[in-house]
Amino acid sequence: MSDNKVSKQKPCHRCKRRSASTPPDTATIHYEQFWLYRHCSSVQQRDRQAQKAGQLFSGLLAMNVVFLGSAFISSMIFNHVAITLGDVWILLSILKVLCLCWIIYYLLGTSRQPHAVLHRDPHAGPIWIRGSVLLFGAFSILLNVFQIGYSAILIHCKSRVDIVFPSIEILFICTQAFFLWHHAKDCIQVQHNLTRCGLMLIIATNLLLWLLAVTNDTIHMEIESQLREVELRFSGNKTTSCMCPNTTICKVFQKGYILLYPFNTEYCLVCCSVLYVMWKNVGRRISHHHLSHIKPKFKFQGVVFGPLLGTIAVIIGICVFMMYQIQATGSAPNRQVFVMYYSYYIVLLPLMSVGAVIGTIIHALEKKELDTVKNPTRSLDAILLMGAALGQIGMSYYSIVAIVATDPRDLLNSLILSHSVLLIFQNITQNVFIIDGLHRQPSAAATEAEHIGHTGQHAVASEVPTEQETTISSKQEHTQMSPGKEEERKEEQNHEAYDQRRVSMLELGQEIRKASLSYIHSYSHLTWKRRVLREISFFLVLCNFILWVMPTFGAHPVFENGLEKSFYGYSTWFAIVNFGLPLGVFYRMHSVGGLLEVYITA
Repeated sequence: MSDNKVSKQKPCHRCKRRSASTPPDTATIHYEQFWLYRHCSSVQQRDRQAQKAGQLFSGLLAMNVVFLGSAFISSMIFNHVAITLGDVWILLSILKVLCLCWIIYYLLGTSRQPHAVLHRDPHAGPIWIRGSVLLFGAFSILLNVFQIGYSAILIHCKSRVDIVFPSIEILFICTQAFFLWHHAKDCIQVQHNLTRCGLMLIIATNLLLWLLAVTNDTIHMEIESQLREVELRFSGNKTTSCMCPNTTICKVFQKGYILLYPFNTEYCLVCCSVLYVMWKNVGRRISHHHLSHIKPKFKFQGVVFGPLLGTIAVIIGICVFMMYQIQATGSAPNRQVFVMYYSYYIVLLPLMSVGAVIGTIIHALEKKELDTVKNPTRSLDAILLMGAALGQIGMSYYSIVAIVATDPRDLLNSLILSHSVLLIFQNITQNVFIIDGLHRQPSAAATEAEHIGHTGQHAVASEVPTEQETTISSKQEHTQMSPGKEEERKEEQNHEAYDQRRVSMLELGQEIRKASLSYIHSYSHLTWKRRVLREISFFLVLCNFILWVMPTFGAHPVFENGLEKSFYGYSTWFAIVNFGLPLGVFYRMHSVGGLLEVYITA
């Protein structure tokens, strides 16, 4: 009866596909009879639904936290009497304590469970971005130390929250940096919902810290108020403001805080990007064929003109930056300083744009296959590049409108107009070049050359005898020979000298073969297209580096030239610059990482 029941069952779709290719005598397996096959699709579907539900719930949690914090910060800006900066600090301190509790739980509990981390994403958390987390985190800690010292000196007119908040911030930065350094590549397989909610809570907290850093400018306001207090004191009026004593340490804390202030915003944005990739990797399973066995490494070979031109651009940029800082920080900034600053940009930006266009054309001519493997890190890099570029592009369009509406024929105004147009074009062309390069597969010739180079070196090392082996063999031959005659001794001495000459020649040949192998594998496989791509990538890396340094350490002509400020008003242009300038600084730093990836895979 059981045989009849089995024979009456309809064949599954797998059996129908195999019936044409398999002979009739072979036994076919009816997969539809198995419970696992019948329920496998439903289990996978429920797993996807649970993943989407967890991402939706954690995203809603982060959205509500961000909206709540944004309401506090905006209320502090528009009605600083009802909601003070101390109230915002208390809210952020509560969020930081919750984040610290979850990070400690993840480090001591979740990550140590069996089968918790079965996979690690090789593309997530590269060394340059984790190094930037440590670098910006160290500067942010130093920033908070300066803030604590500044508040401790003025403790008679400041609240204790001014000291408690930076202390919690230091603990939060240290814990978060340790967490991201060791667990940025984790694809956690347990406690999915709790992990997603914890990561989104940290992302929301970092976004609120970035928003507060962008909108809060209390130290600058205090310095300006202190200057007004000095003027009032000389005029004979009484003042009751909180004054920094005329001591060296107080001035050091003030200047150090102002100098290190941009690093805090960069730290928050970098941490958000790493945490987002971790959030996307929760529950992700990486198959073995997605992992590249031979990873391309950074090698400074085959590039000459890119580093040379980039070094020249960096040196000139440092000189322009130092001259700008010396003259623009005076009471009345000289007009020639702005002409020099914008002239440097007008010369450098077209070169960068032309290099990016040539690189994009070479990418189109190379006929490389696109890397279509799902990669959250690469998708996030493209989104961040396009999103961060909006800061500089937005400020450029505001400047264009202000200049065209006032006097575009003036020398300085025409330079600012040219700078704005070239900056928009440079951002677009560089984004296209980087994103196109990130979606290309690594060159097969480079990986094969590296693999052949390693195997060739091992083969040479195994074929050529070492000095120790030759001396041992010569000694064994000498012991076998019967001593006693002078002729035999002379023959032995001649034989030893011959062996030494033979060993030296073999060593020389081995070194020559190693050097020739390394030269062949580094240059022969490097075609002209790959050489040009590496030259362009390295040149753009150095150019973006100097364009990151100049605004990060205080060169802000968009606010100091006075044109847009007088056209839009102080408060409006201050908000535009505070929103666009940190995004522009982040864009330059993130472009350096993307260009290094393009250089390595070229």
